[in-house]
Amino acid sequence: MSKLINQLAQKLNISTSYSYFSGDSMKECEASDELLKFLIESMGYSANDENAILRSLERLEKRRWQRAMEAIYVRQIDNKNFDIVLKEEETQGDISVFLTKEGQSSFKKLNVKIEEQERRSEERNTYVKLLFHIEDEIEPGYYELKVCAGKNEYRTLFAVAPKMCYALPQQKKKFGFALQLYSMKSKRNWGVGDFTDLMTMVNLTADIGGDVIGLNPLNVLLNDHPEAASPYASISRLFLNPIYIDVEKVPFYQTSDKDEEAVLQAKMAENIDYTTVYNAKIKALRAIFERVLEQRNSAYFKDFEAFKKNDSGELNRLAVFQAIEHERFMQGEKFTPEDAKALSSALGSGVEKFAAEHKDDIEFFKFLQFEADRQLQMVAQEIKKRGLGIGLYRDLPVGVSRDSAEVWGDKYLYVQNFGAGAPPDNYFPTGQKWGLGAFNPFELKERGYKPFIRILRANMRYAGAVRIDHIMGMSRLFIIPDDRDEGTYIRYDAEDMMNILALESWLNKCIVVGECIGNVEDGYAESLLKRGIYLLGVLWCERKDANGTMKAPHEYESKYFASVGTHDMPPLKAWWFGREITTMQRLGFYTQQETEGAYHWREHERRLLLKSLDSEAVWPADKLRHGDYLYGENYPEGIEEAVHSYMAKTNSEVFMLMPEDIFQSEKIQNLPGTDIDQYPNWCAKQVVDIEDMAGSEALARNVAAVKKYR
Repeated sequence: MSKLINQLAQKLNISTSYSYFSGDSMKECEASDELLKFLIESMGYSANDENAILRSLERLEKRRWQRAMEAIYVRQIDNKNFDIVLKEEETQGDISVFLTKEGQSSFKKLNVKIEEQERRSEERNTYVKLLFHIEDEIEPGYYELKVCAGKNEYRTLFAVAPKMCYALPQQKKKFGFALQLYSMKSKRNWGVGDFTDLMTMVNLTADIGGDVIGLNPLNVLLNDHPEAASPYASISRLFLNPIYIDVEKVPFYQTSDKDEEAVLQAKMAENIDYTTVYNAKIKALRAIFERVLEQRNSAYFKDFEAFKKNDSGELNRLAVFQAIEHERFMQGEKFTPEDAKALSSALGSGVEKFAAEHKDDIEFFKFLQFEADRQLQMVAQEIKKRGLGIGLYRDLPVGVSRDSAEVWGDKYLYVQNFGAGAPPDNYFPTGQKWGLGAFNPFELKERGYKPFIRILRANMRYAGAVRIDHIMGMSRLFIIPDDRDEGTYIRYDAEDMMNILALESWLNKCIVVGECIGNVEDGYAESLLKRGIYLLGVLWCERKDANGTMKAPHEYESKYFASVGTHDMPPLKAWWFGREITTMQRLGFYTQQETEGAYHWREHERRLLLKSLDSEAVWPADKLRHGDYLYGENYPEGIEEAVHSYMAKTNSEVFMLMPEDIFQSEKIQNLPGTDIDQYPNWCAKQVVDIEDMAGSEALARNVAAVKKYR
């Protein structure tokens, strides 16, 4: 059955095989018939036996002939065509095409060329597929398309995209900071970084001549379980994490709202104590919200009401979901299986009754989003005032938690019984099972890509640039069944997705940066550059050969957001000493032999780095290199300045400094492939308080090293 089931899988954009790196070579992996059958049936098609597969193939073959037009056509500005299926008699008379901007009612008649593509007979009817070429100039945007054929009228969505994503005019090379906002320490915050800390970083960046602040995803998490703190596993990519609210900046705050003992405990903890911080903030915010409700004539309350009125449904779904999850958490074992079933999705039989009984909680969760949005908007206003060239550089995760408001609110939009992950590679020979919700590619297109568009807009809001985590996920995504470890790729309409991305980038004046480190198809990075999408240029990944030789600065692409590392990599000092290697051995991921091999390779890499820094003459004049720094010797004095000068010299238009490198942190923010019970991911605090950064010698020297070349 393999040949036949492979044929059906490929028609459904399911990969029947995939390749991955193992050592220095590529390996090919064939998806089993069992896996393909399970995935095919999850997409609503039968694959029980050969006859069922044949019926499914026939159903797919007929699908396009059973409707006049697609749910949406997404086209580039210089290739505006679409097809339509009409009965033969409808093609005998005049056919007219009209267009209007989405949301408007006044249609304009278009000039079109029509050619016949194909004919098909079904029962007593003959159908004709026609291809229309629009000759009029149309600016990028979303439109409603109307075709009149005889007495019949057909309508659909028509999206016109620019050829390239938005880009800033060519000016001087820029620099700024890449931050994990939660990790920011300050003398005034409550134990986790907040939007006031971000405001402070905006002003610090402006003062030193920087233009950009990169951030971890700011999306809302399942806050009744605060220690599950991965910013890449949110419950909604449409909304913000209220833990970033500066409680003391909320109107109607009173000093008695602050739990001084809890805040002190959180601030004294070595790592971020999310549970203590969240509980203290929620307690205070509930008290503030009670006062807000008592002040219904205040401008603040009226702004809150206006915020709610702008909701198209997603805010209410999030708030109801959060209220349900809070109730589940509070009741514990009293929350029965019957309760869980009745509230298992937005369409559950018990949701309406639950919402009516928990109005206060639902209103409170909406209030949290209102205040978080208000404080982030204030940051954006300060960025505009201070004239940062790019401003916030936000991060959009590849997926959403399976236990999320997005999946709960619209579960049929997602592939059922599967979660997104990653195939095997040199770092994780068994692959990675992230368990993130993955869009069903067919259902997504049927919705006119609107769920994807909403997510892009939510994350481009207040941002000058957005990083698309694992951007290859817009073309293909590796998914794994919930109850097994074998997975394969599903493919999306990459052309449509990229065109939507370019259009939203253009409409929102937001630069797009694509993260494609790791398992990347040949030529994919080049295709992104052609679309005006910037890439990450990470020092540890920019190698020229199998020996690990580092690229020279002049060999970097100009369309790069360059950096030394990422949140998934050890800071410079931790990298130098191989801290992550030690940790991987301690956790049992590396054998003794693998550990020794990793240390030998790291020593080799250190020599390569020193050689590269020497070749570019970037060592600070008062801290020149004086040895090879073999294991057992000290950390090279001035190396962070040398590395930052090296990266500042690159062709890259943007260079991102990480405070962890500047202030010599040895904590790894995230160790990919590990759970919270293995390693405290997303919990490391910055080495210094934010108030002490501006006047520090370390910052001054590193910024000076960068500004020599930017």
